[in-house]
Amino acid sequence: MNSSTVDRCLGLVGGVGVGAAVHYYQQLAQAYEKRESPLRLLMAHADMRRGVRYVEAGDRAGLAEYLCSLIEQMRAGGAEIAAVPAVTPHICRHELKAISPLPLVDILEAVAAEVRSAGYRRVALFGTRFTIQGSFFGALDGVEVVMPRPEEVDAIHAAYFGMASSGAGTREQYETLTQIAHTLCKRDKVESVLLAGTDLALIFNEHTTTFPYVDCGAVHIRAILSELMLGR
Repeated sequence: MNSSTVDRCLGLVGGVGVGAAVHYYQQLAQAYEKRESPLRLLMAHADMRRGVRYVEAGDRAGLAEYLCSLIEQMRAGGAEIAAVPAVTPHICRHELKAISPLPLVDILEAVAAEVRSAGYRRVALFGTRFTIQGSFFGALDGVEVVMPRPEEVDAIHAAYFGMASSGAGTREQYETLTQIAHTLCKRDKVESVLLAGTDLALIFNEHTTTFPYVDCGAVHIRAILSELMLGR
């Protein structure tokens, strides 16, 4: 194979949502089905419980060092760029970028560009409590992020964390989140709900979603593909 046709190798940090990592792999592989060069991918499995402990403690430096150690393993195996298929770990995005041995495809940057391109000025977030209360960790500058009521935040967090932990979604989780989304759109005049938890792709897609939304995982995957296909 001519080396000029070989795309870059991705290092994917799995484990911070097993279902999300599987979804990313499937979507990336599907995108490569018609390309001459194969998908080049390595994955390191993160300990989700360890990651959550860092987040709960507000230890951004500790989380960044942990993720960096996984990225270093993939760099040693030949990865040339890296991505974390989850939003919550991006709480340490600045600390991680400062020490990462590989360039990172940042989901927050990709989604922020998508939101601005769509012209949304008022959005809400679905994901973990940390992501919701962190208002996408400051990436949506100039866009109003509507905060759900406390009981709604609890329900969203519980539904999402259940999905991320099990790698699967349930009908009950789908109905809970759909009801809250419609409430936010009607009550709070939200223009779009950002599915800011990549495991939400397990239950929401273009056929099942009945409210205006941005699939953050899909946006991130497109950004990753763009970086991979830069080639040499």
